[in-house]
Amino acid sequence: MTQNDSKKEHAPLVSRGVAFAVATLACVVLAFVLYGIKAPGGKETAETPACPGAAERAARLKPLVHGEIAALTLATQPKPVPELGFDTPEGTKASLADFKGRTILLNLWATWCVPCRQEMPALDRLQSILGSKDFAVVAVNIDTARLDRPQAFLHEIGVKNLKLYTDNTAAAFQSLKQAGKVLGLPATILIGKDGCEIGTMAGPAQWDSEDALALLNAIQG
Repeated sequence: MTQNDSKKEHAPLVSRGVAFAVATLACVVLAFVLYGIKAPGGKETAETPACPGAAERAARLKPLVHGEIAALTLATQPKPVPELGFDTPEGTKASLADFKGRTILLNLWATWCVPCRQEMPALDRLQSILGSKDFAVVAVNIDTARLDRPQAFLHEIGVKNLKLYTDNTAAAFQSLKQAGKVLGLPATILIGKDGCEIGTMAGPAQWDSEDALALLNAIQG
């Protein structure tokens, strides 16, 4: 075999080796972008530009997720919560944007949902404890029939601190469901002052418990 023949034989091997290296590098870069592979030091390398610092905040709160709020799922790559609209007790239109600058505990509920009804007193007490210019419980009823029932129910259980926000089209629930944020009721989303998701809760929780208050106070701090 001549020297030229040897070079020709090895050329495809070199080309394949270069192509493999390039492909491997591309996969690594893609993994960093899509899955937020952690760099040395444990910092997430993929963070939504619209929510700077939100992933770090979620990591800081992780030790506080236990007990009565153990089912809270913190967002590892927080994103802005989809814009949602609903009606106020005064009959005007409102949206999550109206609460920007406050930490929000957004709760979707219905009168036909037994766990929702059981959870409502705790949400009312939470609003009485923490409700302020910095924090609000935004409980949105999504009954689509017999629209007199939500107000009657809240009056029956003695709710004094929660406003009755309503969405009788259930569009807010459908929007969050399509975004993969909720599956059923009750559904709760904890939203930061920047409008970015902090965590989600599927099912009821004792929101006025010491565990919940410790977490919510840590967010305010």
